[in-house]
Amino acid sequence: MKLASLKQGRDGKLVVVSNDLAWYADAGHIVATLQAALDDWDRLLPDLQNLATDLEHEMIPMRRFHEHDAAAPLPRAYQWADGSAYVNHVALVRQARGAEMPETFWHDPLMYQGGSDGFLGPRDAIPLADDSWGCDLEAEVVVVTGDVPMGASREEALAAVRLVGLTNDVSLRNLIPGELAKGFGFFQSKPASAFSPVFVTPESLGDWWRDGKLHRRLMVDLNGQPFGRAEAGVDMTFDFGTLIAHAAKTRKLGAGTIIGSGTVSNRDSDGGPGKSIAAGGVGYSCLAEVRTVETITGGAAVTPFLKAGDTVRIWAEDDKRHPIFGVIEQVVAAE
Repeated sequence: MKLASLKQGRDGKLVVVSNDLAWYADAGHIVATLQAALDDWDRLLPDLQNLATDLEHEMIPMRRFHEHDAAAPLPRAYQWADGSAYVNHVALVRQARGAEMPETFWHDPLMYQGGSDGFLGPRDAIPLADDSWGCDLEAEVVVVTGDVPMGASREEALAAVRLVGLTNDVSLRNLIPGELAKGFGFFQSKPASAFSPVFVTPESLGDWWRDGKLHRRLMVDLNGQPFGRAEAGVDMTFDFGTLIAHAAKTRKLGAGTIIGSGTVSNRDSDGGPGKSIAAGGVGYSCLAEVRTVETITGGAAVTPFLKAGDTVRIWAEDDKRHPIFGVIEQVVAAE
Protein backbone atom coordinates (compact mmCIF):
# COMPACT_ATOMS: atom_id res chain seq x y z
CA MET A 1 0.00 0.00 0.00
CA LYS A 2 1.23 3.45 -0.94
CA LEU A 3 0.14 6.54 0.98
CA ALA A 4 0.55 10.23 0.18
CA SER A 5 -0.62 13.60 1.45
CA LEU A 6 -1.94 16.14 -1.02
CA LYS A 7 -1.24 19.75 -0.15
CA GLN A 8 -4.03 21.00 2.08
CA GLY A 9 -3.62 22.97 5.29
CA ARG A 10 -0.76 22.18 7.63
CA ASP A 11 -1.05 18.39 7.64
CA GLY A 12 -2.22 17.57 4.12
CA LYS A 13 -5.06 15.35 2.91
CA LEU A 14 -4.43 11.60 3.10
CA VAL A 15 -4.84 9.62 -0.10
CA VAL A 16 -4.10 6.05 -1.14
CA VAL A 17 -2.03 5.87 -4.34
CA SER A 18 -2.02 3.09 -6.92
CA ASN A 19 1.05 0.88 -7.23
CA ASP A 20 1.99 2.51 -10.54
CA LEU A 21 1.64 5.98 -8.95
CA ALA A 22 -0.85 7.02 -11.65
CA TRP A 23 -4.05 7.28 -9.60
CA TYR A 24 -5.24 8.09 -6.10
CA ALA A 25 -8.34 7.61 -3.99
CA ASP A 26 -9.33 10.01 -1.23
CA ALA A 27 -9.04 8.37 2.19
CA GLY A 28 -10.92 11.14 3.99
CA HIS A 29 -13.93 8.96 4.79
CA ILE A 30 -11.56 6.67 6.75
CA VAL A 31 -9.12 9.16 8.28
CA ALA A 32 -8.16 12.72 7.40
CA THR A 33 -4.37 12.73 7.76
CA LEU A 34 -1.48 10.31 7.81
CA GLN A 35 -0.58 11.23 11.38
CA ALA A 36 -4.14 10.40 12.48
CA ALA A 37 -3.84 7.06 10.66
CA LEU A 38 -0.58 6.28 12.45
CA ASP A 39 -2.14 7.17 15.80
CA ASP A 40 -4.80 4.49 15.27
CA TRP A 41 -2.96 2.20 12.86
CA ASP A 42 -4.18 -1.23 13.94
CA ARG A 43 -7.83 -0.25 13.70
CA LEU A 44 -7.61 1.75 10.47
CA LEU A 45 -5.13 -0.37 8.50
CA PRO A 46 -7.70 -2.92 7.20
CA ASP A 47 -9.93 -0.15 5.83
CA LEU A 48 -6.98 1.57 4.15
CA GLN A 49 -5.83 -1.72 2.65
CA ASN A 50 -9.34 -2.40 1.32
CA LEU A 51 -9.35 1.06 -0.25
CA ALA A 52 -5.99 0.32 -1.89
CA THR A 53 -7.32 -2.98 -3.26
CA ASP A 54 -10.45 -1.31 -4.65
CA LEU A 55 -8.26 1.35 -6.25
CA GLU A 56 -6.11 -1.27 -8.00
CA HIS A 57 -9.24 -2.94 -9.35
CA GLU A 58 -10.72 0.43 -10.41
CA MET A 59 -13.83 -0.24 -8.34
CA ILE A 60 -14.03 3.24 -6.79
CA PRO A 61 -13.79 6.88 -7.92
CA MET A 62 -10.16 7.76 -8.60
CA ARG A 63 -8.22 10.75 -9.79
CA ARG A 64 -4.87 11.29 -11.47
CA PHE A 65 -1.99 11.46 -9.00
CA HIS A 66 0.37 14.35 -9.76
CA GLU A 67 3.51 14.43 -7.67
CA HIS A 68 3.66 18.23 -7.89
CA ASP A 69 0.45 18.30 -5.82
CA ALA A 70 1.97 16.17 -3.06
CA ALA A 71 3.23 17.50 0.23
CA ALA A 72 5.65 15.41 2.25
CA PRO A 73 3.62 12.34 3.32
CA LEU A 74 3.99 13.72 6.85
CA PRO A 75 4.10 17.51 6.27
CA ARG A 76 5.18 17.84 9.89
CA ALA A 77 6.00 15.16 12.42
CA TYR A 78 6.33 14.81 16.16
CA GLN A 79 9.88 13.54 15.76
CA TRP A 80 12.59 13.34 13.08
CA ALA A 81 15.81 11.58 14.08
CA ASP A 82 18.52 10.96 11.51
CA GLY A 83 21.17 8.31 11.95
CA SER A 84 24.43 7.63 10.16
CA ALA A 85 24.03 3.97 9.34
CA TYR A 86 26.57 3.92 6.51
CA VAL A 87 29.70 4.27 8.61
CA ASN A 88 31.78 4.19 5.42
CA HIS A 89 30.54 7.72 4.77
CA VAL A 90 31.60 8.90 8.24
CA ALA A 91 35.01 7.23 7.93
CA LEU A 92 35.72 8.94 4.60
CA VAL A 93 34.74 12.38 5.85
CA ARG A 94 36.96 12.02 8.91
CA GLN A 95 39.83 10.67 6.83
CA ALA A 96 39.69 13.70 4.55
CA ARG A 97 40.11 16.10 7.44
CA GLY A 98 42.74 13.97 9.19
CA ALA A 99 40.52 13.07 12.13
CA GLU A 100 40.79 9.72 13.88
CA MET A 101 37.84 7.37 13.50
CA PRO A 102 36.72 6.19 16.96
CA GLU A 103 36.21 2.43 17.12
CA THR A 104 32.87 2.98 18.87
CA PHE A 105 31.43 4.43 15.64
CA TRP A 106 31.27 0.87 14.25
CA HIS A 107 29.21 -0.36 17.23
CA ASP A 108 27.25 2.62 18.57
CA PRO A 109 25.11 4.51 16.00
CA LEU A 110 25.44 8.23 15.48
CA MET A 111 22.10 10.06 15.58
CA TYR A 112 20.84 13.62 15.82
CA GLN A 113 17.36 15.06 16.29
CA GLY A 114 16.34 17.31 13.41
CA GLY A 115 13.64 19.92 12.99
CA SER A 116 10.28 18.34 12.24
CA ASP A 117 7.80 21.21 12.40
CA GLY A 118 7.79 21.59 8.63
CA PHE A 119 9.06 19.41 5.78
CA LEU A 120 9.38 20.17 2.07
CA GLY A 121 7.25 18.44 -0.52
CA PRO A 122 8.97 16.28 -3.17
CA ARG A 123 8.85 19.02 -5.82
CA ASP A 124 9.29 22.05 -3.55
CA ALA A 125 12.34 24.24 -4.12
CA ILE A 126 15.34 24.11 -1.79
CA PRO A 127 15.55 27.63 -0.35
CA LEU A 128 19.10 28.97 -0.12
CA ALA A 129 19.82 32.44 1.23
CA ASP A 130 23.61 32.35 0.92
CA ASP A 131 25.77 30.26 -1.46
CA SER A 132 28.66 30.42 1.02
CA TRP A 133 26.75 28.14 3.41
CA GLY A 134 27.72 25.12 1.29
CA CYS A 135 24.32 23.63 0.41
CA ASP A 136 24.42 19.86 -0.06
CA LEU A 137 21.94 17.14 -0.96
CA GLU A 138 21.77 13.92 1.07
CA ALA A 139 19.88 10.99 -0.42
CA GLU A 140 18.64 8.66 2.30
CA VAL A 141 16.10 5.98 3.18
CA VAL A 142 13.62 6.67 5.97
CA VAL A 143 11.08 4.70 7.98
CA VAL A 144 8.06 5.84 9.95
CA THR A 145 7.26 4.04 13.19
CA GLY A 146 4.24 3.33 15.28
CA ASP A 147 4.55 3.60 19.05
CA VAL A 148 7.84 2.14 20.29
CA PRO A 149 8.33 1.37 24.00
CA MET A 150 11.40 2.59 25.83
CA GLY A 151 14.12 -0.04 25.81
CA ALA A 152 12.67 -1.85 22.79
CA SER A 153 14.76 -4.68 21.34
CA ARG A 154 15.84 -4.63 17.71
CA GLU A 155 13.07 -7.10 16.86
CA GLU A 156 10.42 -5.03 18.65
CA ALA A 157 11.71 -1.93 16.89
CA LEU A 158 11.49 -3.56 13.46
CA ALA A 159 7.94 -4.69 14.18
CA ALA A 160 7.04 -1.03 14.75
CA VAL A 161 8.02 0.05 11.22
CA ARG A 162 4.85 1.19 9.49
CA LEU A 163 6.13 2.87 6.31
CA VAL A 164 9.28 3.22 4.22
CA GLY A 165 10.31 6.16 2.02
CA LEU A 166 13.11 8.41 0.82
CA THR A 167 14.39 11.83 1.82
CA ASN A 168 16.66 14.59 0.62
CA ASP A 169 18.13 15.63 3.95
CA VAL A 170 19.57 19.00 3.00
CA SER A 171 22.75 20.09 4.80
CA LEU A 172 24.59 23.41 4.93
CA ARG A 173 28.10 21.98 5.12
CA ASN A 174 30.02 25.18 5.77
CA LEU A 175 27.90 25.92 8.84
CA ILE A 176 28.44 22.48 10.38
CA PRO A 177 32.01 22.86 11.71
CA GLY A 178 31.18 25.98 13.72
CA GLU A 179 28.10 24.37 15.23
CA LEU A 180 29.86 21.13 16.12
CA ALA A 181 32.69 23.13 17.70
CA LYS A 182 30.17 24.45 20.22
CA GLY A 183 29.65 20.85 21.37
CA PHE A 184 25.88 21.07 21.13
CA GLY A 185 25.07 19.56 17.72
CA PHE A 186 23.37 20.65 14.49
CA PHE A 187 20.76 23.35 14.25
CA GLN A 188 21.20 26.12 11.65
CA SER A 189 23.18 23.75 9.44
CA LYS A 190 20.20 21.38 9.04
CA PRO A 191 17.30 23.15 7.27
CA ALA A 192 14.05 21.52 6.17
CA SER A 193 14.26 18.08 4.53
CA ALA A 194 12.15 16.91 1.60
CA PHE A 195 10.46 13.50 1.36
CA SER A 196 9.36 11.21 -1.44
CA PRO A 197 5.81 11.67 -2.80
CA VAL A 198 4.63 8.38 -1.26
CA PHE A 199 5.56 6.21 1.69
CA VAL A 200 5.07 2.45 1.29
CA THR A 201 4.16 -0.29 3.77
CA PRO A 202 6.98 -2.81 4.28
CA GLU A 203 4.72 -5.68 3.23
CA SER A 204 4.18 -4.08 -0.16
CA LEU A 205 7.93 -3.99 -0.76
CA GLY A 206 8.20 -7.76 -0.49
CA ASP A 207 11.77 -9.05 -0.63
CA TRP A 208 13.08 -5.52 -1.24
CA TRP A 209 12.53 -4.97 2.48
CA ARG A 210 14.37 -7.51 4.62
CA ASP A 211 16.67 -7.52 7.65
CA GLY A 212 15.65 -3.97 8.40
CA LYS A 213 17.08 -2.65 5.13
CA LEU A 214 15.77 -1.46 1.77
CA HIS A 215 17.45 -3.58 -0.90
CA ARG A 216 17.17 -1.23 -3.86
CA ARG A 217 19.52 1.09 -5.67
CA LEU A 218 19.19 4.74 -4.64
CA MET A 219 19.27 6.83 -7.80
CA VAL A 220 20.58 10.41 -7.71
CA ASP A 221 20.87 12.79 -10.66
CA LEU A 222 22.43 16.25 -10.44
CA ASN A 223 21.56 18.75 -13.15
CA GLY A 224 20.31 15.95 -15.37
CA GLN A 225 23.45 13.82 -15.07
CA PRO A 226 23.83 10.53 -13.15
CA PHE A 227 25.50 11.27 -9.83
CA GLY A 228 24.71 8.33 -7.54
CA ARG A 229 23.59 4.73 -7.94
CA ALA A 230 24.49 3.32 -4.51
CA GLU A 231 22.89 0.12 -3.23
CA ALA A 232 20.90 0.97 -0.09
CA GLY A 233 21.13 -2.60 1.24
CA VAL A 234 24.94 -2.74 0.96
CA ASP A 235 27.49 -1.33 3.47
CA MET A 236 24.67 -0.40 5.89
CA THR A 237 26.40 -0.98 9.23
CA PHE A 238 23.25 -0.42 11.32
CA ASP A 239 19.87 -1.64 10.06
CA PHE A 240 16.69 0.25 10.90
CA GLY A 241 15.82 -2.07 13.79
CA THR A 242 19.12 -1.15 15.41
CA LEU A 243 18.61 2.56 14.71
CA ILE A 244 15.09 2.61 16.15
CA ALA A 245 16.16 0.64 19.22
CA HIS A 246 19.02 3.11 19.70
CA ALA A 247 16.59 6.03 19.59
CA ALA A 248 14.29 4.29 22.07
CA LYS A 249 16.98 3.39 24.61
CA THR A 250 15.99 6.10 27.09
CA ARG A 251 12.59 7.22 25.82
CA LYS A 252 9.53 5.84 24.11
CA LEU A 253 8.91 6.93 20.54
CA GLY A 254 5.50 8.21 19.51
CA ALA A 255 3.61 7.04 16.44
CA GLY A 256 4.75 9.04 13.44
CA THR A 257 8.41 9.17 14.42
CA ILE A 258 10.61 9.36 11.30
CA ILE A 259 14.02 7.68 11.44
CA GLY A 260 16.61 8.33 8.71
CA SER A 261 19.43 6.10 7.54
CA GLY A 262 21.91 8.87 6.92
CA THR A 263 23.63 9.29 3.55
CA VAL A 264 23.66 6.03 1.60
CA SER A 265 27.28 5.19 0.82
CA ASN A 266 29.08 2.26 -0.81
CA ARG A 267 32.77 1.50 -0.88
CA ASP A 268 34.35 0.59 -4.20
CA SER A 269 34.61 -3.07 -5.17
CA ASP A 270 38.34 -2.95 -4.30
CA GLY A 271 37.51 -1.82 -0.76
CA GLY A 272 38.65 1.74 -1.28
CA PRO A 273 36.62 4.97 -1.45
CA GLY A 274 33.74 4.93 -3.88
CA LYS A 275 34.31 6.02 -7.47
CA SER A 276 32.22 8.29 -9.63
CA ILE A 277 29.83 6.78 -12.14
CA ALA A 278 32.03 8.11 -14.95
CA ALA A 279 34.96 6.19 -13.46
CA GLY A 280 32.98 2.94 -13.31
CA GLY A 281 31.78 3.23 -9.71
CA VAL A 282 28.31 3.65 -8.20
CA GLY A 283 28.80 7.33 -7.47
CA TYR A 284 27.67 9.22 -4.41
CA SER A 285 24.57 10.26 -2.47
CA CYS A 286 25.90 13.64 -1.35
CA LEU A 287 28.41 16.24 -2.54
CA ALA A 288 30.41 16.09 0.67
CA GLU A 289 31.45 12.53 -0.10
CA VAL A 290 32.72 13.24 -3.62
CA ARG A 291 34.57 16.26 -2.23
CA THR A 292 36.03 14.01 0.45
CA VAL A 293 37.24 11.48 -2.13
CA GLU A 294 38.74 14.32 -4.19
CA THR A 295 40.60 15.52 -1.10
CA ILE A 296 41.91 12.03 -0.29
CA THR A 297 42.98 11.19 -3.84
CA GLY A 298 43.95 14.62 -5.20
CA GLY A 299 44.67 16.79 -2.21
CA ALA A 300 41.74 19.21 -2.65
CA ALA A 301 37.98 19.23 -3.30
CA VAL A 302 36.97 20.59 -6.69
CA THR A 303 33.25 19.74 -6.95
CA PRO A 304 31.20 22.77 -5.86
CA PHE A 305 28.25 22.71 -3.50
CA LEU A 306 24.75 23.47 -4.78
CA LYS A 307 23.88 26.93 -6.05
CA ALA A 308 20.70 28.60 -7.26
CA GLY A 309 19.34 26.88 -10.36
CA ASP A 310 20.85 23.46 -9.66
CA THR A 311 18.43 20.52 -9.86
CA VAL A 312 18.49 17.43 -7.64
CA ARG A 313 16.56 14.24 -8.48
CA ILE A 314 16.29 11.24 -6.09
CA TRP A 315 14.35 8.00 -6.55
CA ALA A 316 14.46 4.19 -6.31
CA GLU A 317 13.22 1.82 -9.02
CA ASP A 318 11.38 -1.48 -9.17
CA ASP A 319 12.45 -4.29 -11.49
CA LYS A 320 10.70 -2.57 -14.42
CA ARG A 321 12.58 0.68 -13.75
CA HIS A 322 9.50 2.43 -12.42
CA PRO A 323 9.84 4.65 -9.34
CA ILE A 324 8.71 2.89 -6.17
CA PHE A 325 8.25 5.94 -3.94
CA GLY A 326 7.84 8.55 -6.65
CA VAL A 327 10.56 11.10 -7.35
CA ILE A 328 12.06 13.86 -5.27
CA GLU A 329 12.96 16.59 -7.76
CA GLN A 330 14.03 19.96 -6.42
CA VAL A 331 15.53 23.13 -7.79
CA VAL A 332 17.74 25.27 -5.56
CA ALA A 333 16.14 28.71 -5.26
CA ALA A 334 17.83 31.88 -4.03
CA GLU A 335 15.99 33.32 -1.04
